[in-house]
Amino acid sequence: MNSFFIEFRDPLFGIIVFFVLIFVVAFFSYWWTRFRTKEDHRHLDKFLRGLRTLPSKSELKVLISKGELSEKSWLLLAQSYFKNGDYEKCIEIYTELLSVGNKKNYRDTLFLLGRTYFRAGFLERAKDIFLKILQNNPRTPQALAYLLLVYEYMREYSLALEVLEPLDELQKDIKKDSAYLRILALLNDTKITTEEKLKNLIEIYQEERILSHMVFEYLFRTDVDLAWQNLDVSKCEMISDLLWQLDKKDLNLDIITQNGYLRELYTARGDVDLAKSSSVFEFDVLINLNKNANATLSFEYICDNCKVAAPFSFNRCSSCHAIDTSRIEINLTKDYHRNFSEENNSFQ
Repeated sequence: MNSFFIEFRDPLFGIIVFFVLIFVVAFFSYWWTRFRTKEDHRHLDKFLRGLRTLPSKSELKVLISKGELSEKSWLLLAQSYFKNGDYEKCIEIYTELLSVGNKKNYRDTLFLLGRTYFRAGFLERAKDIFLKILQNNPRTPQALAYLLLVYEYMREYSLALEVLEPLDELQKDIKKDSAYLRILALLNDTKITTEEKLKNLIEIYQEERILSHMVFEYLFRTDVDLAWQNLDVSKCEMISDLLWQLDKKDLNLDIITQNGYLRELYTARGDVDLAKSSSVFEFDVLINLNKNANATLSFEYICDNCKVAAPFSFNRCSSCHAIDTSRIEINLTKDYHRNFSEENNSFQ
């Protein structure tokens, strides 16, 4: 018996017990951490599934009426769905808030619902909501601005022009909107001839001196000679993509030789030899390459108002809805058309 107690007092035995205890604690700590991590992931997945699957309309109505979440929280949730493009869930929240929510925020929530309908493409519903807001609050510029957009997208240009009157009374700048809508109405009018459209289009442009890209895109497509006759050479940089894409047979060499920018542009394209260099980097590279490299220009369009970039030209920004804010960015790119032509010619 005494020998047993002696073993307990043995230092080596104490060291063994110490390391066993460390192992046991580490073992249980490891598995407890794994268990808690797994549980956390399970709860997180459940939470995310809850966000992805909005309750039904009846359940949503109960949740909102209970008041467990404030109306502000529901609005923030709807706004997050709006930013992610999940308009259906956003619309359901706004609709239920309008039926059971705080009546003090009724007009603001109604406007948010109309904006969501507009973004989702339900133009008729959006129109009805903005008209309802304006019926009770006619001096609401945000609703007027969106109603103008709805009419424009629905191609009801005469009604859109009528919306400009109250906006003008509210001291909003409507110059660009007015010119833009007048041009749209003119170009989409099937009751007048092409000659009348060209005449009226030039009159609007000479009066306003804006929307150069929109005007000359139609002019160069319809009547090249008339486009050259009315070209404002100070706007050449704003329509450089249109000028670059013209056929060689449509060039007006008299006007080109008299303008430095045009001389550089068409020398870079290889149609003339009227410039040795250019202050525009891309033109200068192409001029110095002198057709020895398979390169050309591509164009990107950036909104000066919100800085959103697009691969195609636009007259009204699809993001911020600003008019005539498109800025052309010129880029060097490989000339795939030239490659295709050379491959076709190689079979002859």
